[in-house]
Amino acid sequence: MKEYIGIKEIWQVDNKTLGITWTDDKECKYDVAMLRKKCPCAACIDEMTGKPLLDPNTVPSDVKPTTIDSVGRYGMAIKFSDGHSTGIYSYDLMRRLIENT
Repeated sequence: MKEYIGIKEIWQVDNKTLGITWTDDKECKYDVAMLRKKCPCAACIDEMTGKPLLDPNTVPSDVKPTTIDSVGRYGMAIKFSDGHSTGIYSYDLMRRLIENT
């Protein structure tokens, strides 16, 4: 059985960086523009092929999270300053993103 890993704390490190401390005490820092470019929603990723639909050049480099809401026990919904708000970032995805950077 997979161990549950959730978020202990989340904070804005600076204008471009989001910090998360996980319940396993791993501390991660995420570039907010990278998170926006990796949005997993159907407007950004083709659901059938997995092909990216979002042109990363259209994401402002100064994009910021305006709100972050918990989605059950598995993820978070981030609303961004560029108006995008449909992505649900699972905790598994968030951990993979940090491990692949």
